Amino acid sequence: MDNGLWRRVDGYLEAQLAEEDEALREALRSSREAGLPPINVTALQGKFLYVLARLVGARRVLEIGALGGYSAIWLGRALPPEGKLLSLELEARHAEVARANVERAGLAERIEVRVGRALELLPQVAEEAGDASFDLAFIDADKSNNAAYFAWAMRLVRPGGAVVVDNVVREGRVADEACDDPDVIGTRRLFEAMKAAPGVSATALQVVGEKGYDGLALAIVGQA
Repeated sequence: MDNGLWRRVDGYLEAQLAEEDEALREALRSSREAGLPPINVTALQGKFLYVLARLVGARRVLEIGALGGYSAIWLGRALPPEGKLLSLELEARHAEVARANVERAGLAERIEVRVGRALELLPQVAEEAGDASFDLAFIDADKSNNAAYFAWAMRLVRPGGAVVVDNVVREGRVADEACDDPDVIGTRRLFEAMKAAPGVSATALQVVGEKGYDGLALAIVGQA
């Protein structure tokens, strides 16, 4: 098996289950033109987030890492009209592109993109919204801080809500205890935190596709 086969299968599945519309295609195009790194979720992964948000009946979603707003559009579309998504983004240029893409998708009233370091913004989010105020958190930012982001998600997501973390396999390096890559170390600490968190049920899936070999983790916050 190789990347060519993975891409062909992704293409087939996307055409069957997750075909992009003009707003999603434009979000990717504008992100490329703005020079944003091509690290957004795929269409199938975006549809996974959409389905998961619907499954948990999400009305409020927290996203850590907006990039160009592609995943925010998928998640925002899963929310009811009164639903809200708060996306935290470090880079002001990325946030500018994300806001434009969200507005083009007709979701500006539903999605807020806030600029700054997530670990500095999250205390303010907690003060504004209160603990257990989100139904779903999607973590897709700097991997070295994955465990810290997960700790905040445990505080901010309600019992029975879900936390998704992207890029947790790192092309298999997560299983290499000798690897000193900060992103790998941060991801290993994430899994240690998931394992130790009281009342949390978590799993992880390896993923292959058009962006190669990686994976995601999914946790359900414990019941009160």
